[in-house]
Amino acid sequence: MRRKSTGRSATNTTSNPSVFQSPLFNFTTIAILGGVLILGIGIGIAFSSTSTLSPSNVASREFIDTKAPNPEICVQYGASAMVMDARLFVTLNPFNVYVAQPNIRPGCVIRQNNWAILENKKLVTSDQVRECKNRLNTFGFTGDLNSEKPDIRCIYQNESAQNFFLSQPGAVAPNQETERF
Repeated sequence: MRRKSTGRSATNTTSNPSVFQSPLFNFTTIAILGGVLILGIGIGIAFSSTSTLSPSNVASREFIDTKAPNPEICVQYGASAMVMDARLFVTLNPFNVYVAQPNIRPGCVIRQNNWAILENKKLVTSDQVRECKNRLNTFGFTGDLNSEKPDIRCIYQNESAQNFFLSQPGAVAPNQETERF
C-alpha cells in the first residue's frame, strides 16, 4: 500500500481576486447603482417639467412676460420686469433701519428709442422726456397704459448690478449684451 505524501507542493496557487470579483464591485452592485442613477435622473426631469407657474412660483421669463402690463407693447418696445416697492424707516437716535414688507408687481421698462409711444398716448410730457433724457435714464411703468392712471416713472439703469447666480465660480457666463435702455 502506498502512502500519500503529506508534503506541500511547490506549486502553491494562491491567486489574487480581480476587482470585478470582489464583493464590493460585483456586477449586481453595479447594476443596482446604475438603476438608482437612472431612476434619480428620471425623477428630477419629472419634477422640473411639471413646475407650476403661479404668482407664488415665478419660474420663467415667459411667465413674467405674460403678466407684464400691456405685454405686447412691453416685449416689443422694452422688457418686462418685476417691480418691487419697499419702504425703509431710519431712526437716528438710536441708529436703526426698519424695512416694511415689499410690494412686488409686474412692470415694464421702455427703451429710450421707444419713448414716443408714451408721448403719443400723452402719458408723459416733453419736459419729462427731456429731464429723463438729460440724466441718461429711461421710463418704466406699472399698470395698464390704457387705464386712467398708469404709474410711469423715470428710472435709472444700474450698470453695476450683477446676477450673482451666474457669477459663481464654475458657472458658464452668459453672452454680454450691452443694450442700453
